[in-house]
Amino acid sequence: MDKLRITGGRTLQGDVTISGAKNAALPELCAALLTAEPVMLTNVPRLRDVATMRHLLDNMGVKTETHGPRGGVSLHAADPINPEAPYELVKTMRASVLVLGPLLARYGHARVSLPGGCAIGSRPVDQHIKGMQAMGAEIAVEHGYMVARLAGGRSRLQGARITTDMVTVTGTENFMMAAALAQGETVLENAAQEPEITDLAEMLIAMGAKIEGHGSSRIHIQGVDQLHGCTHQVVADRIEAGTFLCAVAATGGDVLLRHGRADHLDAVIEKLREAGAHIESGRDEQGLFIRVQASGRLKAQSFRTTEYPGFPTDMQAQFMALNCIAQGTSTVTETIFENRFMHVNEMVRLGARIQTDGKVAVVEGIERLSGATVMATDLRASASLVIAGLVAEGETMVDRIYHLDRGYDQMEEKLRGIGADIERIK
Repeated sequence: MDKLRITGGRTLQGDVTISGAKNAALPELCAALLTAEPVMLTNVPRLRDVATMRHLLDNMGVKTETHGPRGGVSLHAADPINPEAPYELVKTMRASVLVLGPLLARYGHARVSLPGGCAIGSRPVDQHIKGMQAMGAEIAVEHGYMVARLAGGRSRLQGARITTDMVTVTGTENFMMAAALAQGETVLENAAQEPEITDLAEMLIAMGAKIEGHGSSRIHIQGVDQLHGCTHQVVADRIEAGTFLCAVAATGGDVLLRHGRADHLDAVIEKLREAGAHIESGRDEQGLFIRVQASGRLKAQSFRTTEYPGFPTDMQAQFMALNCIAQGTSTVTETIFENRFMHVNEMVRLGARIQTDGKVAVVEGIERLSGATVMATDLRASASLVIAGLVAEGETMVDRIYHLDRGYDQMEEKLRGIGADIERIK
């Protein structure tokens, strides 16, 4: 099992290129199921989750091919397609539930295993089921599978008003894809507003869908009879960008993040500036960038995670790593997932002073951490332990980094390129 060996204390300098967003690429791969014409995605990140999704689609009969070194992937979901997502391919990735909406919309039936993924708390699929039922699907859970079909002899899903009990990113994506081919208008209330939702909507519009309001809490979709192929570039990964911002701010230095979207990271950038980092953004001949500069010890920052555009839960662990060596005491409140403090015990092994009580963690900043062997427990926890290792004195070994490979495109190579002493070992 691969590990990362990190020797801390290096100052980071140079340029790093931010890859396409995992949380945009996964639903956009599934969107190819909505048309019999070829779809081309560019800027697709090289991740384990992307490979898993492609394997799942291949198993259904979708023809997928890699094109060139810049993340090009073509998909062709011409008939016949097997509308089943088996447990063996679904168990490691919760995003596999995203095939449910496209399969129901185009084929009228689907058999999708209940998904797996990171063990960071309950992320029930009941919202997906309720939404599809509102659009005229019959869904039963049988032997660990969601078995879905159109009700009452219908030939298409029906437009509906869907109000979810909670803000759900994958639910919004599933409903939006299903509604694109439904009969009539669908209105999504309490919709997720993340940039990845907007990026998916823009891809669907390029395929011929009629969507308005994406990026807000109310999305209108007017169903069309069929969609066509398109070429679409996956938006830059804001969480990867935020992770590198925290790494540079914690370790010091001066790094330019190529293709980084500052407008997708307002809450994180505001906290980093309050901590004492200097951040600017703009566009040059190579495109958008974010530049982060930091020197000296930063000031601890309290924050509370919430839905976009608030502070993202996917950045909680990384910012906590920064707080561990910042000046002062901070309070971190996690409101999205109940088990997202699993990295705390591993950080304590590095010398961090953190106390947790339910959804609240109190972090007392210290001058330096001490290298040790730690174990990654989920995707973003992995990144936080890497950041902690970069600032720790001596050597840190991060085990179980297969979590990291699910969501970061060659992270150790990118860090090494800006001066980190980090290597992958078997």
